Amino acid sequence: MHILIANDDGYLAPGLAALVRACEGLGTLHVFAPEQNASGTSNALTLTRPLSIFEAKGAAGHPCQVVTGTPSDCVHVALTGVLGRRPDLVLSGINNGANMGDDTIYSGTVAAAMEGFLFGVPAIAFSLTEKGWPELDPAAATARAVIDQVLASAPLPQAGQDPWLLNVNIPPRADAVAAPRRVTKLGRRHASEAVVKQINPRGDAIWWIGAAGDARECGEGTDFHAAAAGEVSITPLQIDLTDHLRRRGWADRLGLPT
Repeated sequence: MHILIANDDGYLAPGLAALVRACEGLGTLHVFAPEQNASGTSNALTLTRPLSIFEAKGAAGHPCQVVTGTPSDCVHVALTGVLGRRPDLVLSGINNGANMGDDTIYSGTVAAAMEGFLFGVPAIAFSLTEKGWPELDPAAATARAVIDQVLASAPLPQAGQDPWLLNVNIPPRADAVAAPRRVTKLGRRHASEAVVKQINPRGDAIWWIGAAGDARECGEGTDFHAAAAGEVSITPLQIDLTDHLRRRGWADRLGLPT
């Protein structure tokens, strides 16, 4: 099995090193990661400048193809020629902090996995639900356990078959491997907090994006609820953004066919 591993925190991130170590023995590992932290870049592709790729050692000494771009760039260039073969699985993470609810729209970690999914390769994104990578080794062991469980129950699709995309959030627990696992849906957040204005040393105004809003839809069955209960949240994702429930209503309102 050939596995492509990426992340959004950069090639020196402890979470990437932990995921690479956890996947040893699964097959041939190909690591492509951003040169710099690219959190919050979502599915952005770099189209206005060329990308450079160079080999370096990651935080754990593993060889890594370092890309001067976004997480999606990393997976895209790997799949469209640089890797030289189609991987059987794309993995992303382990992210420094949760990617739940509306966060998945902005997440570079989820985007890297999604890029593989868009190319027909099954993919899993992994995140720790607290920043600072607390209990990282147990989280990495949990990621490996989830991978093993998924592969045992859902054979890898072949080219031309529908792939799958999973978003996994792991609680920072020393016993995370033994923590309950739950298949969840995305919750929702309140709108983010206001931007933060500061003045730089030259007297110019600068602005920081405000903190994410609190959870708004976090009831039972959501990823937020599972994380609050100390459970491993596994959310199947899809790409279709069509509002199917309102499609017929819009056609009637506009007097147009569907």
